Amino acid sequence: MQSLKDTRISILVVASMLIAIGVIMIYSSSAVYAYDKFNDYLFFLKRHLISLFIGLILTLFFMGVNLDTFRQHSKILLASSFLILILVLVPGVGLSIGGARRWIKVGDINFQPVEFVKPLYLLYLADFLDRKSIKKHSFFGVYLPVLSIIGVTCMLVLLQPDLGGSIELGVIGFIMLFANGAKIKHLFFTLIAGIPLISFLIMKSPYRFARILAFLDPWKDPQGTGFQMIQSFVALGSGGLFGAGLGGSKQKLFYLPESHTDFIFSIIGEELGFLGAILIVVLFVILVWKGMTVAFKKNSEFSRLFALGISSTIGLEAIINIGVSAGVLPTKGLPLPFLSYGGSSLVTHMILIAILLNLGRDSVI
Repeated sequence: MQSLKDTRISILVVASMLIAIGVIMIYSSSAVYAYDKFNDYLFFLKRHLISLFIGLILTLFFMGVNLDTFRQHSKILLASSFLILILVLVPGVGLSIGGARRWIKVGDINFQPVEFVKPLYLLYLADFLDRKSIKKHSFFGVYLPVLSIIGVTCMLVLLQPDLGGSIELGVIGFIMLFANGAKIKHLFFTLIAGIPLISFLIMKSPYRFARILAFLDPWKDPQGTGFQMIQSFVALGSGGLFGAGLGGSKQKLFYLPESHTDFIFSIIGEELGFLGAILIVVLFVILVWKGMTVAFKKNSEFSRLFALGISSTIGLEAIINIGVSAGVLPTKGLPLPFLSYGGSSLVTHMILIAILLNLGRDSVI
């Protein structure tokens, strides 16, 4: 059986490979667009490298820090994350782009608070479930309090509005509840109750409803709501087995919107082909599998749940992004971990990997 040391090395190597591929593909997919908009081929690459440098510093910190220190302040940290999610809604503090208020601007840097909330959210849930492990099956003692935290977090994200991010945090919370031993009937009835709410939120929002219609039949409005998905199909389909070659994408030439962010997987498929796309999928499978291995090998309930939450977060985001690019899921503005352009996402996922490596040490909790 592979030791935790070998597992940690595997996680570090695979995450580094994804980050390196991300640097290459961000330049390849954004250079023409960057020159057209900013007269600088390297505009997005330079900003991405700055985020990568910040991420490396934070990675070194979180790999060696004593996580007990953060556990002791998990309530305060969660409350501070709620405060940040509230601040982003305040005009003059939060930055509104495309009708959504999901960013806070600090100088020349925009960051998404929801990304930085994720580690604190996972920390609190893992700590709370560990402390209440004796009565893990209790509805009022454990399930309802955790459900309340999940609900408040999702509601604050939903107000931005960000339904996809809200659903993601909810799903991760339920995975951790399930892993902790929550009763199936409690989870089942909560999910059943949530379906009408999600349906209502989709139906009452024209742009969400349009995304669902575009997902069901993108060719019904090929120049409108279905445009992005059709262009993603063209990118993936034209790549063939070996791809058009690095830098050879035609869809990035102003055909596929968000080619360096939400749809970077489509450009990977076009330039590196089916084999390149499969390589990315395999790397994510290995990363999540090794993360789950850390969870399964830890005796501490806190470490087990925290590692599970991190692995599930990365895996779920990869599934959603790749699923959207392939047209098997409705369009959702969710970046591909480590690969998409976006400093908030990159730094947060590097922090999550650092914490996972920390949890994987034999001597830690």
